[in-house]
Amino acid sequence: MDLLTINDRPGQYPPSYYAANAEHLKPFPEAAGTLDCDVCVIGGGFTGLSAALHLAQRGYDVILLEAQRVGFGASGRNGGQVGQGQRLEQEELEKIVGHEHARALWQIARQSVDLVRELSASDLVHADFHSGIIHADHRERFVRHSHDHARHLRETYGYEGIRALDRDEIRYMVASDAYHGGCIYEDAGHIDPLQFALGLARMAVAAGVRIFEGSKVHALTETDPAQVRTEKAEITARFVVMGCNGYLGRLNERVAARVMPINNYIVATEPLSPDRQESLIRENRAVADSKFVINYFRFSDDHRLLFGGTESYGYRFPADIATKVRRPMLEIFPQLADVRIDHAWGGTLGITMNRMPHYERLAGNILSLSGFSGHGVALATLSGQIAAETIAGQAERFDVMANVPTTPFPGGPALRTPLLILAMLWFSLRDKL
Repeated sequence: MDLLTINDRPGQYPPSYYAANAEHLKPFPEAAGTLDCDVCVIGGGFTGLSAALHLAQRGYDVILLEAQRVGFGASGRNGGQVGQGQRLEQEELEKIVGHEHARALWQIARQSVDLVRELSASDLVHADFHSGIIHADHRERFVRHSHDHARHLRETYGYEGIRALDRDEIRYMVASDAYHGGCIYEDAGHIDPLQFALGLARMAVAAGVRIFEGSKVHALTETDPAQVRTEKAEITARFVVMGCNGYLGRLNERVAARVMPINNYIVATEPLSPDRQESLIRENRAVADSKFVINYFRFSDDHRLLFGGTESYGYRFPADIATKVRRPMLEIFPQLADVRIDHAWGGTLGITMNRMPHYERLAGNILSLSGFSGHGVALATLSGQIAAETIAGQAERFDVMANVPTTPFPGGPALRTPLLILAMLWFSLRDKL
């Protein structure tokens, strides 16, 4: 089973709202022949594009290989939320790695949001950064934890960008009876992810990166220099950066044992009036709720509600994604029963057992950075920058991330599909309790 093609056509973006409205790049050529470079980057998502860009800016000769199109995978079809913090809350990280290490992880997470905001300001990135993400608690018993978390970030980390929300405040900001409180991260935000990825590609090309599309890597030899083989090309590289996330396949068994692909789904409504948009979500914030099978939603620049969520019990996309996602959308916003769905699509992301990114040196000259667990717009982009600085000899931030333990899934890649089914059934049930 090849997740690159099981749900999508080779060389074509999925039928998403983003793809329908993007300022597309001309296709890049397929890699062919014998090629040499300083660094070969595998994967044309946020991690790979950011790594290639930052390496080229440091003077490295970079080749980027993408099996489909740049921004084809999760990077170009996700919810566009640029979340603050790591995927695990600081209190949990403090228990796992201690306060000093947790503080370093917090700083890295803050830097990831700053980097997306900084890159989005480039004239080559045609995607605006909109501020504000609301965390919405779908159970009243969760509200105290959210308020304690906000207090902890302010008092322990000096973070002034978070504010607790009570029931009245959250229902003013999000017009839904489903939520009982929560908090707002004022300096987090949201962005069109495909436009952002295409902008990174423009920046990378301008910096001298050679991008090849339709160039799936079939083999990677862990030698010095490394050898990377596609169907038509053999690339010799001093260093390799792997940014494959949910589309790794069996390219590396060690990473595949720790990063499991799962699917998620999004719909885009017809355009609503600005007044109706404001009546649903105040001040153009994004929203993510407290369910494990999370609901996340925001408005596009042309006033469509982009609503994501729902569980999946396998790797093939449902036949009717729109109907599947419309159900939780109407649970949150029953007042949208009259609204048409114009786009519906799915995508594959990579998760880890503890939901923290998996960083690994596969060899002295080969780095893998993946498993962003739905938190990748910011952290995957920063991971590319971290890969570049690590190759340049500054590995401090890489080591901070790599030293967070990410254990293999039980049974490794062979049992991922049955594990996925059992896990999603369990968490779907837990969200209903």
